[in-house]
Amino acid sequence: MRWHAQTAEDTEAFGGQLAKARPAGARRLSVIYLTGDLGSGKTTLARGFLRALGVAGPVRSPTYTLLELYETPDLAVLHLDLYRLQDSTELENLGLREWAREGYAWLIEWPERGAGRLPPADLYVTLRAGALSHEIEATARTTFGKSWLRGLAATATATTRGRRKAPGPRGS
Repeated sequence: MRWHAQTAEDTEAFGGQLAKARPAGARRLSVIYLTGDLGSGKTTLARGFLRALGVAGPVRSPTYTLLELYETPDLAVLHLDLYRLQDSTELENLGLREWAREGYAWLIEWPERGAGRLPPADLYVTLRAGALSHEIEATARTTFGKSWLRGLAATATATTRGRRKAPGPRGS
């Protein structure tokens, strides 16, 4: 599935739609890999995701802290930014296994830097900056991810200012 975001607000709105489309009642660990160049909107999308779950306080990029944990009434969200990792073995010091269980969702920026030490992604969300807009592409990698994208396709209409480019899920 592809969307175009013309503003940061559009990217944040997409993040909110993504959070709301998560299959209802799902308690399983869910993992989203957020990929894209610096400045492509990964943290902005994560902010929209968290806002839709009821997080009202600041949502900053965890570039320096590596992770931020947000507790919501229905789900705990672990937001990771692995940009500064030199080696994936550095993840061992973060105690991530504690949060690799049901009732948690992980939003992982720069997942390639944690290769081999992260849970597999349900969804890959790739953000690409363009001259006039950003393209957001979501691809399912698990059965749960496919269900999630079906829910997103069913509820997604044009964002406030953005336009959805493709009508449905692409093959994964």
